[in-house]
Amino acid sequence: MSVPNRNWSYPTAIKFGVGRISELAEHCKAAGITKPLLVTDKALASLPITAQALDVLEAAGLGRAVFSDVDPNPNEGNMAAGIKVYLAGGHDGVVCFGGGSALDLGKMIALMAHQRPELSVWDLEDIDDWWTRADAAKIAPIVAVPTTAGTGSEVGRAGVLTNSATHKKKIIFHPALMPKVTICDPALTVGMPKFITAGTGMDALAHCLEAYCSPFYHPMSQGIALEGMRLVFENLPVAYAEPGNLEARAHMMSAAAMGAVAFQKGLGAIHSLSHPVGAVYGTHHGTTNAVVMPMVLDFNRPEIEARIERAAAYLGIAGGFDGFRAAVMELRAKLGIPANLTAMGVERARLDELTEMALEDPSCGGNPVAMTRENTRALFDACM
Repeated sequence: MSVPNRNWSYPTAIKFGVGRISELAEHCKAAGITKPLLVTDKALASLPITAQALDVLEAAGLGRAVFSDVDPNPNEGNMAAGIKVYLAGGHDGVVCFGGGSALDLGKMIALMAHQRPELSVWDLEDIDDWWTRADAAKIAPIVAVPTTAGTGSEVGRAGVLTNSATHKKKIIFHPALMPKVTICDPALTVGMPKFITAGTGMDALAHCLEAYCSPFYHPMSQGIALEGMRLVFENLPVAYAEPGNLEARAHMMSAAAMGAVAFQKGLGAIHSLSHPVGAVYGTHHGTTNAVVMPMVLDFNRPEIEARIERAAAYLGIAGGFDGFRAAVMELRAKLGIPANLTAMGVERARLDELTEMALEDPSCGGNPVAMTRENTRALFDACM
């Protein structure tokens, strides 16, 4: 018999619905947080939705402390600045409020604020059991409030941090980084700029697609990934064209969380190419995923064609693999996604460097076609 042996874990308490940001204070208190630090990004810090969240906290006697020095691709410098504010304010928990950057950095602050000084965040990269190096009892509780619909970090046990010296993105993992409670309020996503709606939505699709195509055994994630793809194909164009459509926004918020749950099964070449491009050039992660998605489909076709044909049938897309690829291209066109990496500013002179970084990225290990130096370099060429 050939019975797979895998480790599975599924997510946290999710409070889903329009207006549920009003519950933020009660969920903080339930998580044992009496003096939260709300971590968000620079653009969100001055917006009404952030003021609304802070009003809820202040009205309950929890203060309105904010840290917003969060770069689009956050690094250890942002983390150190956040920890300084966290400790100076005597905070006892983090509210991660925003898109993937704010969610990830908030987690890193909660993780590292009270660890022993000699432990580096890089010592907790998602490799083997490195997470056991951290003192779990010293990780602050987290409440997550996503304001985009793509990353899914609100239901994950990891955060992505860019090493500013090497320009490499690292996945930092600990089971205690799973938020105690996640508030998914679709109304918070209505004000997203259209390019962010597009990029984050395509990130959700990339998560679902790569999880679905991953060769690893995880049938629960497989089913979630398939339904997540359906939600994206049907609702992302609506959310993009009609920003105030709360039904479409809600389905996209679900798809984002589903993608992050699904990719426990694995990610692949889309992410292993996107991560170094984002680290070196500062490109938007989800948009970069969307740019390389068709080329990675072609790259993986020998191993995934039958699986994609089944997905296309479920999604109501005619034409099997070619029809599915065409649907991706049509979606990209509707959303104004750049045609290739050249259009995003990537230079051919750096492709060898990016290839080496892609091969070091943990996502490449889940790709259906084994990634080598030769075929990964050719894949980058195809993306130009």
